[in-house]
Amino acid sequence: MHLFRSSLVMLLLLTLITGLAYPLLVTGLANLIFPWQANGSRIYQDNKLIGSELIGQQFTRDDYFKSRPSITAEMPYNSMASGASQLASSNPLLLNEVTKRVQMWQKAVDNDQAVPVDLVTASGSGLDPHISLQAAYYQVENIAHSRQLTKDEIKQLIKENTITPLISFLGKPVINVFKLNQALDRLSAEKHKRVSVQ
Repeated sequence: MHLFRSSLVMLLLLTLITGLAYPLLVTGLANLIFPWQANGSRIYQDNKLIGSELIGQQFTRDDYFKSRPSITAEMPYNSMASGASQLASSNPLLLNEVTKRVQMWQKAVDNDQAVPVDLVTASGSGLDPHISLQAAYYQVENIAHSRQLTKDEIKQLIKENTITPLISFLGKPVINVFKLNQALDRLSAEKHKRVSVQ
């Protein structure tokens, strides 16, 4: 009986410490030290939540940079259904899907470059908000044409929004598509305003 009581007391004590006190402490410290990150890196526009820096979005309009594919259930970039397709690279279903995506990009983009792999394959989570620099530059000509901007202006925008790892071996530079498209909207609005004033 004594052993049972000791075990029960230990279970309750550890449950309170690891299941309640520790998570509350960590959450409290995170909100105190890193409030924006602790609350999901949410982005607002005119006091309206429009997205998060951490979760990709599907951009369908021709005048926006496209994200990498998402295969989450029910809808793309569904954070409640994060996950990969689990299809092996030898699976014909994956090969067919990637082939369709390559053909779609070749029809949509007017250049002779090979389609970057991250534009035709989903990430492991299905939520990745980033694309490679190669994938961003691949879309420059289309975006410039759709927005009536120069290719140099778009390339400068990519350069300004490139995220480079602190140490080079930790990864390659990437672009957050959501933030890049926001910057694109700002650039278009500024240019339109300048043209209107003249």
